[in-house]
Amino acid sequence: MINSTSNTMMPSSSSSSAAANAQSPGLKTYFKTPEGRYKLQYEKTHPAGLLHYAHGKTATQVTLAHLKDKPTQATASTSSSLGVSGGVRSAAARFLGGGNGSRALSFVGGNGGSKSVSGSSRVGSLGTSSSNSLMGTSNFDGKGTYLIFNVGDAIFISDLNSQDKDPIKSINFSNSNPVCHAFDPDAKDGHDMLIGLSSGDVYSVSLRQQLQDVGKKLVGAQHYNKDGCVNNSRCTSISWVPNGDGTFVVAHADGNLYVYEKNKDGSSDPSFPVIKDQTQFSVAHARYSKNPVARWHICQGSVNSIAFSIDGTYIATVGRDGYLRVFDYKNEQLICGGKSYYGSLLCCAWSIDGKYVLTGGEDDLVQVWSMEDRKVVAWGEGHNSWVSGVAFDSYWSPPNSDGSGENVMYRFGSVGQDTQLLLWDLEMDEIVVPLRRAPGGSPTFSTGSQSSHWDSACPVGTLQPAPSIRDVPKLSPLVSHRVHTEPLSGVIFTPESVLTICREGHIKIWTRPSFSESQSNSSDSVLTASLKEKSFLSGKGSSSSIYKQ
Repeated sequence: MINSTSNTMMPSSSSSSAAANAQSPGLKTYFKTPEGRYKLQYEKTHPAGLLHYAHGKTATQVTLAHLKDKPTQATASTSSSLGVSGGVRSAAARFLGGGNGSRALSFVGGNGGSKSVSGSSRVGSLGTSSSNSLMGTSNFDGKGTYLIFNVGDAIFISDLNSQDKDPIKSINFSNSNPVCHAFDPDAKDGHDMLIGLSSGDVYSVSLRQQLQDVGKKLVGAQHYNKDGCVNNSRCTSISWVPNGDGTFVVAHADGNLYVYEKNKDGSSDPSFPVIKDQTQFSVAHARYSKNPVARWHICQGSVNSIAFSIDGTYIATVGRDGYLRVFDYKNEQLICGGKSYYGSLLCCAWSIDGKYVLTGGEDDLVQVWSMEDRKVVAWGEGHNSWVSGVAFDSYWSPPNSDGSGENVMYRFGSVGQDTQLLLWDLEMDEIVVPLRRAPGGSPTFSTGSQSSHWDSACPVGTLQPAPSIRDVPKLSPLVSHRVHTEPLSGVIFTPESVLTICREGHIKIWTRPSFSESQSNSSDSVLTASLKEKSFLSGKGSSSSIYKQ
C-alpha cells in the first residue's frame, strides 16, 4: 500500500503476515483451496492494558457494521474547530486516514468497493490520497466498514479498512460485561447498534454517534431491561428483525426470548404471567404498550444463539438442551427442529436462500438442516472439539459457474475450540443417502431402499430426536486449517475476505484468492505508474538524471 503523502511504501501484506506468524509459532499465513490461496492480510486486537475482568471472562463475538452515507448534510467545520484537543484531532485523523502524514484508509472493505476517504483521485484499486483531506472541510460522518467486538468489560470498534491492529474506539461498562451485539445498516432513526450485557441489560445506540464522541462511555443510549427488571439472566444473543422497522429480539440464559420495539418507551413492563411448563414453547404479550412487547419461552435452560432468515420470515434458536428450533416469526409458530447427536448446540446460521440451517455444538459436528424436508440432511465431521461458530459463504460461487440457474452448491465454514477453521462444500445432488439396514444386518444385506430417516418430510411443528449416526450422510471438510492459538468463537465471510475470531479478542482477516491476486496486480501497476511519474519529473529537473528502482 502506498502512502502518497510521503511517497513511501507501506508494509506489505506479506511482511505484516510474517510479523503475525512470528507471534504465533507453527501457524501458517495462508491456506489452500481449489480456487487458490487465502492469505493472512492483517490482524485486529485490543490494547492488553485496557482489559478488566472484574465480571469474569466472556467469549469475544464480532459484528460487521457498514455505515452508509450520512443521511443529512453535515455542517462544514474548519480545521481550527477540531483543534480543541490533540486527542480529537488524532482520533479523527485515524478515522479518516488523511491529514498530516497519516496513511489513507483505503483498503477494500467488507462490503466491496475501494473507499478512498479523501477528495483525491484513485489509482487502480488502491485508493491514494494527497495531503489534502476532509479534516478541514466537513464533519466526520463515520462512513465505512467497522468491526464491533467485546472483550472483558469493553466494546471495541476497529476500522476494517485500516491495517492498524488496535481499535479506534473503546466503550467501557462498569457494572457488567457486554456479551452480544448487533447492527442494522438500514436503521431509520440513527439507533442502529444493539448491545446485550451479562446482567441482562440491553442498550440501543447510534454507532456513528459513538465514533464521533471521544469519551469511553455510551452516549445517547436507550436503556432496556434496566438492572434486569424484566429478566436478570445473562443476555446470550441479540438480533434486529429483518424488515422489522426497529424491532429486535434478545435471548437469555434462562430460556426466554424477548421482543422489543425501539420506538416505544424504554421503561420495562415486567408483568408477564408465570411460565407453567418450562419444557413447552409459549408466547405471552405485554398488557401495556411498553417494552418488551412479547416474551417467548423457548426451552428449559439457556438459549445459546439465534439467527433470522434473510427475509425475517423464520427465526432459528439453539439451546443448552441440544435442540434446534425454527419458528415462523410473524405467526409465532414452531415449524421444525431436532436434537443434536450429543450435548448442547452453540451456534446456528442460515443460507442466503433460506433453504438450509447450519448448527454446531458440543458433539463436534456441523449439522445441515433442510427447511424443505424439516430434518438433518448431512453431518460434517472434522472438528476435534466443540463447534463454536458456523456461517454460509454467500459470496462464493462454484467453479465454472456462469451465474445462471439455481445454485445447487453451497460453501460454508465452521470454527471450533480446536482452533481450526474448516471449509465445506455442500452439493445435495452429490450426497449419498444411506441405505436402510436389515434388522441386525449390515448395509450389504440392505433391501436397497433409503434409510427410514429419509422416508418423508417431518410434520410441521415436530421436534425430531437425534437420528442414528449411520442414517445421515457424512461430509468431509474441503479445508482444515489451524488459524489461531486460542479456541475460536466465530467466523464471518465478506466479499473480499474471511474473518476468524478467537475467544480472547484476536481477529484475523484472510483475503480471498481472487482479491489477493488483483490487489497484487494493482499494487504493481500503482508502483509502476508512480515510478514513471518520478522518472518524468526527475527528467524535467535535470536532463542527466534518470530515476531507477
